[in-house]
Amino acid sequence: MDELIKKVNWEKNNGIVPVIVQDTKGEVLTLAYMNEEALRKTLETGYAHYYSRSQKRIRMKGEVSGNVQKVKEIKIDCDSDALLLIVEPKGPACHTGNYSCFYRRLGEPERVLPMDYSLTILRELEELIKQRRENPKEGSYTSRLFKEGKEKIYKKFGEEAVEVLVAEERERIIYETADMLYHLLVLLAYNDISLGEVMNELRRRRR
Repeated sequence: MDELIKKVNWEKNNGIVPVIVQDTKGEVLTLAYMNEEALRKTLETGYAHYYSRSQKRIRMKGEVSGNVQKVKEIKIDCDSDALLLIVEPKGPACHTGNYSCFYRRLGEPERVLPMDYSLTILRELEELIKQRRENPKEGSYTSRLFKEGKEKIYKKFGEEAVEVLVAEERERIIYETADMLYHLLVLLAYNDISLGEVMNELRRRRR
């Protein structure tokens, strides 16, 4: 693995290289970035991990949404300073809900797919978290959280709550709130508390 990682020219772009991501049918899904650690985690787990330049940290694609990307092949360009990932995506690649980030022509307006204001997505996420706890899956961020235990789970929730508090831009607040909600559901699952119980308490207070 170390030899594979050394094949990439990390020095050219200050330790970060662009990554083109496409599905097995050849459709380009997104443009992301990796550093050495992100590539290592990708090789170790078989799932795409990217480096966030804005947050300066590594994230597994889909660790919150469940829209993971299983890596089938990794290619490198002629200058060794860019990568191409061939993946099997589970769900959309784009934050707008579109399958690919390149869903519109230049000049066309952004198309955000209709949002579900019910609790469906939270219930689905809650069920996925429960499955990952009961049947750990290799490469799963959720399974790793449960394996590391209470201290890690509580710490991550606290960190994400702080990220919401310090976020200033509207899109960043939305992004960090989604992270916080995911880690809250993990914390609840760790304590065998269902989302339904929390909803019942809110309903009781409203009355």
